[in-house]
Amino acid sequence: MLQINSFVQVATAGEALIDFIAHADGRFEPCLGGAVYNLTRALARQGIGTAYLNPLSRDRFGRQLASMLTQDGVVLAAPEPVVQVTSLAVVNVNERGHPDYAFYREGVADRATSAAALTQACRDMETMSMVCTGALALSPDDADTYLPWLAAQRQAGRTVVVDANLRPSVMPNLEQYRRHVLTALQYADVIKASDEDLACLALPGADALSQAQNLLQTSRASVLALTLGAKGAALLTRQGQVFHARELEPLKVVDTVGAGDCFLAGLVTAMLAHKLPADWGGEVVPEGVAKDLLGSAIASASLCVMQRGCVPPSRSQVLQRMASVGVSFVG
Repeated sequence: MLQINSFVQVATAGEALIDFIAHADGRFEPCLGGAVYNLTRALARQGIGTAYLNPLSRDRFGRQLASMLTQDGVVLAAPEPVVQVTSLAVVNVNERGHPDYAFYREGVADRATSAAALTQACRDMETMSMVCTGALALSPDDADTYLPWLAAQRQAGRTVVVDANLRPSVMPNLEQYRRHVLTALQYADVIKASDEDLACLALPGADALSQAQNLLQTSRASVLALTLGAKGAALLTRQGQVFHARELEPLKVVDTVGAGDCFLAGLVTAMLAHKLPADWGGEVVPEGVAKDLLGSAIASASLCVMQRGCVPPSRSQVLQRMASVGVSFVG
C-alpha cells in the first residue's frame, strides 16, 4: 500500500513518452513528453500532490522520465520499472509553432497496465479526490484499460477530468476513434477540449462555442473548458453560464507543445484551491471564481508557449503573471 495518503490529491493516467522534435537542419532532439506526462509534471510544479499511475520502462528513456517526475515531486504509483520499451513520438513543428505527431506505441511501457491495476492504485490513495486522463488514453485500443477505471473512479465519488486532446492523424479508423472519444467523455465531470478537438469530433454547431455547448449538453459533465488559441478560452457550465477570458498583453509564441496540458493544470489547481465539488457546474458559478479559474489556466499556458518544449511553470510564476498581465473577462 502506498504510504502517501496525506499527500496525493490528484492521480493521472495515460502516456509518458519521448518526443523527437525535428529541427530545420534535420536533427531530432529527444524531449520528455506525452500529454498526460506533461499534465502530471505541470500539476506537481504548481504544488498539487500528484501521483502518476502508469508504469515506466527500465530503459534509458524510462529512467529519464521517472527521474524528472520524482524531481518535480510526483509520486510513482508503479515505482518498479518494466521490461517494455518507452513509447516514442516524432514531432514536426510548423511555421505557426503547432506540432504534428507520429507515434510508436506497440509493446510500450506506459500501456503495460490494466484497469484493475489502475483502480487498485487509486484505492490505496485515501485522500485522492480527482483523476485526470485523456489524449492517447482515449485510443479505442485501450478501452479495456481506461473505461472500467474511469467508471470505478466516478462511482467512488472522485472528480473525473478528461482532456479530449485528439490525435486523429495516428488513428487508423477516424470514425471509430470519434465514437470512442465521445464514449470516454461520458465518464467526465470536467471536459477540456480545444476548438480543433471539437472540429475533429464533427459535432453540430456553426462555431467552436456552439459545438462545445452541444458536447456539454450530450454528456454527463458539469463543466467544459474550451481553449481557443490566441482568442483565449471559455468556460461553459451545465447550469448554462458561459465565461470567456483572454490576456490583453501580446504573447510571443515559441511553440505550443504542452500548452493545453499546462492550461489544464492551471485550471485543476484553481479548482482544488476553491474546493469545488465534482458537479460544481450544475449550480451558479460566481464570476470571481470563474475569472480565477480561467486566469490561472490561461497564465499557465502562456508561460509554457513562451519557451521551447513543455516547461511547466511553478505556481508562483503563474500567480505573478495573473497579477501583472491584464485579462479581458466576460461572464
